[in-house]
Amino acid sequence: MPKTDDTTTGLSRRGFLTAAGAGALAVGAVGAWTPVYALPLDTGSLGSSGSAGGGATLPAPPNFPSGIDLAQQAYENWSKEIVLDAVWTCSPKTPGDVVRLANWAHANGYTLRPRGAQHGWTPLTVVKGASVDKVILVDTIKHLNGVSVNKGGSPATVTAGPGATLDDITTALQAQGLGWANLPAPGVLTIGGTLAVDAHGAALPGPGQSTAPGHTYGSLSNLVTSLTAVVWNGTEYAEKTYLRSDPQIKPLLTALGRTFITSVTMQAGPNFRMRCQSYTGIDWKEMFGPKGASGKTFESYVAQNGGVEAIWYPFTTKPWLKVWSVAPSKPAESREVTGPYNYTFSDNLPVAVTDLLGKMNSGAPGIAPLFGQTMYATTVAGLAVTNSSDIWGWSKDVQFYIKPTTLRLTEGGGAVITKRENIGQVIHDFTTWFNDRIEFYKAKGQYPLNGPVEIRCCGLDQGADVLVPSAGAPTISAMRPRPDHPEWDTAIWLNVLGVPGTPGMFEFYQEMEQWMRSHYSGNDYTFRPEWSKGWAFGPNPYTNGGIITGALPQSYRDGLPTNDNWDTAHAAYNELDPHHIYSNSFMDQLLP
Repeated sequence: MPKTDDTTTGLSRRGFLTAAGAGALAVGAVGAWTPVYALPLDTGSLGSSGSAGGGATLPAPPNFPSGIDLAQQAYENWSKEIVLDAVWTCSPKTPGDVVRLANWAHANGYTLRPRGAQHGWTPLTVVKGASVDKVILVDTIKHLNGVSVNKGGSPATVTAGPGATLDDITTALQAQGLGWANLPAPGVLTIGGTLAVDAHGAALPGPGQSTAPGHTYGSLSNLVTSLTAVVWNGTEYAEKTYLRSDPQIKPLLTALGRTFITSVTMQAGPNFRMRCQSYTGIDWKEMFGPKGASGKTFESYVAQNGGVEAIWYPFTTKPWLKVWSVAPSKPAESREVTGPYNYTFSDNLPVAVTDLLGKMNSGAPGIAPLFGQTMYATTVAGLAVTNSSDIWGWSKDVQFYIKPTTLRLTEGGGAVITKRENIGQVIHDFTTWFNDRIEFYKAKGQYPLNGPVEIRCCGLDQGADVLVPSAGAPTISAMRPRPDHPEWDTAIWLNVLGVPGTPGMFEFYQEMEQWMRSHYSGNDYTFRPEWSKGWAFGPNPYTNGGIITGALPQSYRDGLPTNDNWDTAHAAYNELDPHHIYSNSFMDQLLP
């Protein structure tokens, strides 16, 4: 594929969130990237056989539904570790088109994979190295992107198509005095993709602050009041609407792409003002002190404010700490912002960092310490120059900070589910283990991880947050509460990033994942994957069969009723899509 931007390092320079960097790196946004070499077809002329023509290299889909735009396009996932030179991609204009597509796919032996913002590391959309001759990607952004707010409802709601972005939805909500308390950092994510992987933010209620009506501190999936999906009705694929009170909706609230949502309605609450303060002068040993430690600890900032995120650049001693708090009035020290994405210094990769990244990516992994130190210095300077260390504005304008200008890194980690008072100990144990292992490899002249550590916390998918009759939490959301541990109320997200292709990186991730699963277990914790990131590490991510078919499903059985767990979700997906038109070879291993 031709380069669509200035590339001198072997990785994208769509801009690198050098400081927002790690946060961006971890939660990254992909933006409205349009694959190159789009070769459109006149679908009305496609018969039961024949050449696609026009330079297309894939067999033409036979009898493809007329009136639905179809083109052969390139595809790449967020980390560029799954890249396809060509795959058929269509753009349905209406939910009715999706129904026609589903029945066509069933009749012709094809699979449909919804395609949103392409912000993902996983093979949930397409599988690296697998044939795409019988695969159609379905672009939801181009047409299925409507947004409508019902401010006067009880509760207030917003209804959106699967391709509507979080930017679009929250902008519409804000115009009506509404918002969401817990948002992912990239606003360019589509709501369809967001719900598929139970996306979340870094928010917890502050001291004495309860969850305001209409909001949740769990996943965005927990805000759904109803949704419509194209499912098998026993005779054909057709649209069906599910209310939150219907037990059948629960597996669909986080479905990993095993269904196709055409519309979703979500509750919202009164909008509010937030403050975000940044700190770059706290030593990591103090910040990540154990439970109850004195000083400027992560735990203490959570207790004082609620939302906290730490970004620890590789081989540096002072992480970038972001602290969010609800602030109805503007603090005198804060700078008011009137829109999102306020770390403007992070939009482009400085030459100094570009040069280091290029060398590191070209076989000089020992540059990793200098790389991390340069990123940290860029952050400190950027915050000062742009006066961004203390900003204040509406909720979305302070929570969205990752633009589609981020270095494409690999990521591993997951969520520790526990009670809020364990935050300090969980983070202390992990950062101590991580630092020891990094220093161990450094002493051997090895640098298997060269990206930042990102640590965030949020709440769980509490039933009390839902303002309509509800059958319960999303079945396989990582933030699903455990009935046998009602004291567990917090998800602690521990993630580490690395440059794709770094020698020894996947082996390190495998070691880290095994330690996490072993350490965070028993009566105090459980460990779950972050669906959109890296997991099941073996020689490569998503290849550890023991986790894919064993430990991972078991984490959605432990402490959960037998009539509402991994197995019932699995059965539901196969009932609603018995022909596996919404699947691929990896999904058939995870959810056969």
